[in-house]
Amino acid sequence: MPSAPGRGSVESRASWVAASITLTILSVSYGAPLVVVVGLKPIAAALDTDRSLVALAGSLIWLGTGLGGIPMGWIADRLGIRPIAIFGAATTALGLAVSAIGESWALVVGSAVLVGLLGNSAHFPPLVTYVSRWFDRRRGTAIALISSGQYIAGVVWPAVFGRGISEFGWQATMLGFAVVVSATIVPLALFLRPPPQPVRAEAAAAHPRRRAQALRLQPNLVQAMLCAAAFLCCVPMAMPAAHLVALCSDLGIPATRGAAMLSLLLGCAFVSRMFWGWLTDRIGGLGAVFAGSACQALAIGAFVVTQNESGLFTVSAVYGLGFSGIIPAYVVAIRELFPSAEASWRVPTLLFTGMAGMAFGGWFAGALYDHFGFYAPAFAAGAFFNLANLSVIGFLVLRQARQSRAPVVLPA
Repeated sequence: MPSAPGRGSVESRASWVAASITLTILSVSYGAPLVVVVGLKPIAAALDTDRSLVALAGSLIWLGTGLGGIPMGWIADRLGIRPIAIFGAATTALGLAVSAIGESWALVVGSAVLVGLLGNSAHFPPLVTYVSRWFDRRRGTAIALISSGQYIAGVVWPAVFGRGISEFGWQATMLGFAVVVSATIVPLALFLRPPPQPVRAEAAAAHPRRRAQALRLQPNLVQAMLCAAAFLCCVPMAMPAAHLVALCSDLGIPATRGAAMLSLLLGCAFVSRMFWGWLTDRIGGLGAVFAGSACQALAIGAFVVTQNESGLFTVSAVYGLGFSGIIPAYVVAIRELFPSAEASWRVPTLLFTGMAGMAFGGWFAGALYDHFGFYAPAFAAGAFFNLANLSVIGFLVLRQARQSRAPVVLPA
């Protein structure tokens, strides 16, 4: 029997059990998009197609996850989290099996529709809401914990996939991971109990509040600028994750070493996440976005000129340390600039825009490679996108500094 919740709180041992199960589910679920990333070069060769098409399949997974997460959250509220999590596991496994058929159309449909729109989208957004209902005192810690599933997947699975593709081929590796997804997530989902009823209702606004204009600009203009900035920074953000293994192979570096670089990149992102959260609390969301984006721009530029294995390991580590706090800082910025009541639509809108940038960036880098025959132009283009992002965020940071004495709407 789980311990009883503390007085005035819904939290108990069962809360952390729910968070731990969710973390494990997400650590497996987020491995599915990485099969295409690690196998980009052999998949393109086997299908006799351009790398841009394979990269597009991987990119559409992220786009589908962002788009599908909205209705999946609505359905989970009505049916419960257990059937939604099982449905996501089944469709992800089916998507991997369809992708392994060996046809270009199957790769795109399996990745975009089954793995992305119907699979991963049934896990991350609904499970975040689910876990948040188990916590009321340490909700932020719990959400940070389960969100680390993406980084854990990035550390563990690329090396496994790299070895599997080398020894058994990409199709067998996809089918094998489909079995892992089903055999792991379905049993775990059965232990996802309904969350407890809240001990006390959250306070609602007793009277309408007059909305302040964020940064002395029209609020929706600020939202549009933040969304544009998110798209601009997520385009280069997707490039190393989607093409690092293929870049290493082109330079004569074994694919297994490229997969290890990808694991190092995401491992460094996992380690640095708490630092970026600490920094965001001290300099604010916009300042943290600017600092993280500047670090990302420097690392993307370094990928253009780095051609050896040791140098790429170093750049991958620096890149991972730099980019991991950008998206959480955007969320903090939204909460700082707008009323709490508007966060329910402003934050998802920004996250979807960011995922669209990730989707475009992965495809765009593949398209530039197909045109030029090497990756330097793609990473150079990524650096230009990053500079455009810095110009937008820099404008908002300066505007915030000038309006620091103006009335602001504090987050709830």
